Formats: sequence, C-alpha cells, structure tokens
Amino acid sequence: MFIVIMAGGKSSRMGFEKPLALVGNKPMILWVYEKAVKVGDVFVAVSKNTPKTAEFCRKQGIETIETSGEGYVRDVTFILREFGEFVSLSCDIPFVRVEDINEIARNFRGISLTGVLNPKIVPKFVKVESLPKYKGWILVGLNAVGFEGEMFLELKNPLLSLNVNTPEDLELANRIAPSLNIV
Repeated sequence: MFIVIMAGGKSSRMGFEKPLALVGNKPMILWVYEKAVKVGDVFVAVSKNTPKTAEFCRKQGIETIETSGEGYVRDVTFILREFGEFVSLSCDIPFVRVEDINEIARNFRGISLTGVLNPKIVPKFVKVESLPKYKGWILVGLNAVGFEGEMFLELKNPLLSLNVNTPEDLELANRIAPSLNIV
C-alpha cells in the first residue's frame, strides 16, 4: 500500500502554500514526508493551487501526483480511481508519528479507515471546538482509502489534533516543536 500526502489545497486561511510553512525551520511537508517514507512508497498530491510545493518536491526528489485541487474528496476519489487503495496523510499534521501511519496501514482490510481521536485526549493547548468532528470523534487527517465502506480507527497520538490550518496554529506548532525534540 502506498502513501499519498495531500498537499494540493488552497490554504486560504494561511495566505500562502501551507505545505511550505516552516515548523522548526523546516517545511511542514518534510516533517510529514520523513515519517511517511519510513513506512512505504510516498507521493505528494499537488495541484494548480500549490505550484511552489510541486517545485519544492521536484527539487527534493519527491514524486508527485497532479490532482484538480478542487477539494479533498474529489482529489482522493481521483487518486483511488487512478492508482488504487492508499493511505492518505494530510500535509498539515507535522507531529504525525511513524507508528500512527503504520497503525492505519496495518489495520486496513479493504474498507476505508478514518483515523480519529477521542476528544478527551486532545491537549489543552489545542482548541477542541475548532477541530473537525464526526459522530463525536476528532478527525485527524490520516486515513486508509479503499473502495468500500468506512470505519473509524481510534489513534492514540494526541498531537494529531494539531492540524496547522491558520497562522495561530503554525505559531503553536513552532512553540511546542522544541519540547518534542523534533527541531
């Protein structure tokens, strides 16, 4: 199973291409890529919305997939139709761990898996009310995409809740990164 880092969105709340936002003086896309490549073959989904990200990936030798950039569901559907089942990983969760990605891949059995967190484990410095929720779970941007159904997989890494979507989220990521020994 291969991994696709989703990096083709408009980043409208950031005002610039989010995958290139610096966390600890390194583009966020690299934090995610460096974990994913330890698990499997990795591609970065880019679009007309992220030309600088596409160029950055080319310079780094990272393979890309060109999508429409017209929304996550449309892009994921295109990738599934063209390439088959895969692990989908958002470019904006810099504190994803190798174990998180492995857990999704290991538990995938052909039915789509949506990675979720129990709201009770979300750190106090993350605004729970601003997180995407579904049926009481926090959605974390780490999924296994298949042709059938949908199941949830509860993950245990509370820092998956820090999804960098705004300048404030980026500031928070940069404040906590040194304490995690990732800088």
